[in-house]
Amino acid sequence: MSDATIENYFVEDRTFPPPADFAAAALVSDRRLYDEADADFEAFWARQARELVSWSKDFHTILEWNLPDAKWFLGGELNVSYNCLDRHVEAGRGDKVAYHWEGEPGDTRTITYAALHDEVRKFANVLKGLGVAKGDRVAIYMPMIPELPVAMLACARIGAAHSVVFGGFSPDSLIDRINDAECGVVITADGGYRRGAASGLKVNVDAAVPSTPSVRSVVVVQRTGQDVEMVDGRDHWYHELMAEASTDCPPEPMDSEDLLFLLYTSGTTAKPKGIMHTTGGYLTHVAFSHKYVFDLKPDEDTYWCAADIGWVTGHSYIVYGPLTNGATSVIYEGTPDTPGKDRLWQIVETYGVTQLYTAPTAIRTFMKWGTQEPAKHDLSSLRVLGTVGEPINPEAWMWYHEHIGGERCPIVDTWWQTETGGHMITPLPGVTTTKPGSGTFPLPGIGVEVVDEAGNAIERGGGYLTLTRPWPGMLRGIYGDPERYKETYWSRYPGRYFAGDGAKIDDDGYLWLLGRVDDVMNVSGHRVSTTEVESALVDHPSVAESAVVGANDPTTGQAIMAYVILKGDQTASPELGEELRRHVAKKIGPTARPKMVIFVPDLPKTRSGKIMRRLLRDVADGHVLGDTTTLADPSVVEEIRSRATESPQED
Repeated sequence: MSDATIENYFVEDRTFPPPADFAAAALVSDRRLYDEADADFEAFWARQARELVSWSKDFHTILEWNLPDAKWFLGGELNVSYNCLDRHVEAGRGDKVAYHWEGEPGDTRTITYAALHDEVRKFANVLKGLGVAKGDRVAIYMPMIPELPVAMLACARIGAAHSVVFGGFSPDSLIDRINDAECGVVITADGGYRRGAASGLKVNVDAAVPSTPSVRSVVVVQRTGQDVEMVDGRDHWYHELMAEASTDCPPEPMDSEDLLFLLYTSGTTAKPKGIMHTTGGYLTHVAFSHKYVFDLKPDEDTYWCAADIGWVTGHSYIVYGPLTNGATSVIYEGTPDTPGKDRLWQIVETYGVTQLYTAPTAIRTFMKWGTQEPAKHDLSSLRVLGTVGEPINPEAWMWYHEHIGGERCPIVDTWWQTETGGHMITPLPGVTTTKPGSGTFPLPGIGVEVVDEAGNAIERGGGYLTLTRPWPGMLRGIYGDPERYKETYWSRYPGRYFAGDGAKIDDDGYLWLLGRVDDVMNVSGHRVSTTEVESALVDHPSVAESAVVGANDPTTGQAIMAYVILKGDQTASPELGEELRRHVAKKIGPTARPKMVIFVPDLPKTRSGKIMRRLLRDVADGHVLGDTTTLADPSVVEEIRSRATESPQED
């Protein structure tokens, strides 16, 4: 074993075992799934595939592994749409609610499995009528409305792969994604609602299509009623096509390894990576993880993943996982502060939500808004809380535990990626004793090791997170670029998938995610994780949220710059800045003491809630800012720049 590669500063001693009454009623309350997977991980996944998924033809081989290419459940045939809809209707559960949908203006729809089944079959026929066939690719660019999962499931029904483009992306982003996949059809809406106003989507499609020669048809859902230009012969209203469509559309049998969808994620180059997910393995992984990580009891629970379907979290844990498991889910169109800062808690109360799955960034925003907002609502229906998207700092975890979960709900802090398809590191709520801020342990069937620079496994301390064996939901490559796939994920540590994240193992064997290795700072020869410094800052009672970056420094190599959002009742001052520097030094050591603390009203975040530290580094180093089009609020960066020039530095 080797020495740690990333310094290990932050220590968390608080532990929370599963509440006794929760464990007593949980789907799993012991180690049996872990033991079964440890004994034979292929047989373990084969059992999950046969128990959770309906196959029209059974598979004959569990896994074929020719590094870095995996094929799971070979010879098996199935249809994802059938698994999500038909089988529940055939079993007499058609009247069960699939989705409680709430629009930002307050309009609502309740959609049963039978109604969703009808919509999907009709739209599948619409797509066929537009010339879409098995193996084709379809682009989807929509707000959070029920027609979005309908479009995805209709593609899956006829064997066309969908490529969902997040509704906050620009026309240029659309162009790149449509052209890379050569999509023939784009499904969009006139617009959607965000922060009380109608935003445009069709207008962005109109701007993109002249540069996308493969597009022959655009289908438009009428959501806001805003004026849009409809091009004769190319553009079609969704409701007009659906009015004439038949519900007679048998599901297309698909090979387990047939492409289900593409989802593009940003790469180190300008060209986005088209992550490929196939059918049988992906569906098995998301059905398994959704069931057991959230302790899902479909006849009793109302589950809510508050992400956007434009990201992988929405694909796996709003659409495919929940519907395969026959769950009742909530979908919300808008933002958590419209019309008031208690909108999420109002939705939890209205629908009696039992599982809430959201991002640490959102939780820190709720902390900033204050405990009075959740206190307005009855949140007693909640029984499992989840986090996704980035590591959660311990104080945000504790706030979530106390003020949202009422100290009774296990928290499942999940680590995974677009590329992994589903959860990889997470507690199981009836089994795992949790620590605030720790992802805890790999999911049963998942192989994880932390390694040093040379690729040697380490037992304790910080290093690089790697995956040691294939898993069913893993990406099957980058669309059209197998060499880039090998180079990006499999070249740094031979025989291992490298996730691009730092991690540490504490003295109790718990895993802690340390963020992207690109965000690790080198201060006087010490490799310091941004996550640990941010956790120390948020540990201070005045701080709601923080982001730190390493700025170039002639003396130390990099100096730590801290951007801090204060809680609503706190006032910025040079004295408080100095107090925060001392607090960090005391909490995790003098090496991590920030050179500068900059008080800011907000941080540059993408619409998915991820902090764009690249822009903060540009500000700290005085560079010209890169692309800001994906930011939720591009004006934030200029405000940060002006405040940075006014903030005192430590000599």
